[in-house]
Amino acid sequence: MNAIVVFDIDGVVRDVSGSYRRAIADTVEYFTVRAYRPTSVDIDRLKSEGIWNNDWEASQELIYRYFEAQGQPREQLQLDYNAIVTFFQSRYRGSDPQNFTGYICDEPLLLQRSYLEQLTLAGIPWGFFSGATSASASYVLEGRLGLQSPVLIAMEDAPSKPDPTGLFATVHLLEDELDKSLPVVYVGDTVADMYTVEKARSLQPERTWIGVGVLPPHVQETSARRDAYADTLRQAGAVLVLNNVQELTPVQILELLS
Repeated sequence: MNAIVVFDIDGVVRDVSGSYRRAIADTVEYFTVRAYRPTSVDIDRLKSEGIWNNDWEASQELIYRYFEAQGQPREQLQLDYNAIVTFFQSRYRGSDPQNFTGYICDEPLLLQRSYLEQLTLAGIPWGFFSGATSASASYVLEGRLGLQSPVLIAMEDAPSKPDPTGLFATVHLLEDELDKSLPVVYVGDTVADMYTVEKARSLQPERTWIGVGVLPPHVQETSARRDAYADTLRQAGAVLVLNNVQELTPVQILELLS
């Protein structure tokens, strides 16, 4: 029995703890006039709610919550969302509109191209569904990994997770000549990713949908944090939680299906 595998990108294909997450912290610190810089635990706590997959919106929400804790209702705050996005991008992408010069340039890769070739040799089709912008996603997939026009649904192509529209679109592109009932494995590092699988299952119950969690590097620094994060992913629906995406071998995928 074969399967389609769809990967999230951030925290799965690349380590974003020093890029996206650093940009969130920078943005919140800037818009709270240096009064509050969220820790990675603060960001994880927000992300665990399962609805803050978009890092621009997550930054805005952390700013709102800081001021609410100071007794200022969000209705009275004049936050400019576009200004938040612009500042965030100046840190993550960099200030040069033509080239990436920001934190994105220093993201460690979490998988090798040879791993994806291994899946192809096993007859397992694969693609990507990510909340990252298409430019950022293409930078890592094509520019860093050297993939040729991979199947990708990015931020501009679908609503934010946990809405499964983008997952459905990715699967549709991958199953062009394939059996339309193949099981789908979605690999992600957040609660929103696992909720996406749950929603896909509720909307298309005739198909098998499997959520596999991956622990992002920043939560593996202590065993207590690693175990707590793994439990959170399992509670959100992950049937398996891995330390690295490349542990999801063709043999492991067959075991999941059986």
